[in-house]
Amino acid sequence: MRIVFLLVIVVMVTACKGKKSDNTTSEKEIVILKKNSYDARESKELLEKNCYLCHSPIAPEVTGRIAPPMAAIKARYINMEGYSRDEFIQAVGHFVENPTVEKALMFGAVKKFGVMPKQVFPKETIEKIAAFMYDYQIDEPEWFKSHWEGHGNSNYNQMGYQLKDQNKDEVKTYTDIGLEYALETKKVLGKNLMGTIQKEGTEAALAFCNIQAMPLTDSMSVKFDANIKRVSDKNRNPNNKANEEELKYIAAFKANALAKKEPKPIVIEEANSVHFYFPIPTNTMCLKCHGTKDDIRPEVQDRISKLYPNDLATGYKENEIRGIWSITFNKKSN
Repeated sequence: MRIVFLLVIVVMVTACKGKKSDNTTSEKEIVILKKNSYDARESKELLEKNCYLCHSPIAPEVTGRIAPPMAAIKARYINMEGYSRDEFIQAVGHFVENPTVEKALMFGAVKKFGVMPKQVFPKETIEKIAAFMYDYQIDEPEWFKSHWEGHGNSNYNQMGYQLKDQNKDEVKTYTDIGLEYALETKKVLGKNLMGTIQKEGTEAALAFCNIQAMPLTDSMSVKFDANIKRVSDKNRNPNNKANEEELKYIAAFKANALAKKEPKPIVIEEANSVHFYFPIPTNTMCLKCHGTKDDIRPEVQDRISKLYPNDLATGYKENEIRGIWSITFNKKSN
């Protein structure tokens, strides 16, 4: 489970307020950055993969939202605080490294959603996401402009260059397809899980996982006409036990996590089908049910024992591989 609250970057970046600045990034600087520092499309994908589960740009303003949209982060720290490009990238990295209430500027969001769970990301990944957010326009909810101005802020106009759409005729790769299936399924599970935790607590979330996680995953398999599974070498539900082939990929992803590398999907093509594998890392939120004895409250542990008498899925620390997405789908005909 990744990402839960993935990147409440804005929900609480550093409390050190940067000085006012011009906020204008020259076209020359953009070109240099694109060539020598980061690829804009790759960074946009990193933003979507790591942040949009919680900071969805399409979730309604009131219901179904578990964190503020990323556009709010950008507006708060750039439009209001006047952070320069370097200040913004530094603030994002500083907060994500160790999120705390003391570093927060968006007090209302912290009060409503809580502090994001600590997660370990490669430094380069966070820098690319922050740079992209500053340099380019990002997706924002339809309601955000009126929400922003309704709180007494000046007229809202998101700064940044527009990233041109890719060629609509461009064919998706099997990696693209597999990631789409995994991330869309993760959004469905994450939204329901986090909503349950916020409204009813961790014990209720256990009941949700016990009853609803498998049916929801199966519904996404039907939607995408694919076999979508979450499997682990330390499974909680017997139906999530990894097979011999999947254990090899879990081991490979564990090695990458130890090396603090940005995870890359593993795609295996066969004659008529494709097998896709992608890691599910832990964060501090996961540890409430999957951590050590110090992390799991006694009443939660009692509930786990009753629901899963043969449970193996505890003892984890932050940024360890809890399991993987194992997805199989048919090749597309030419």
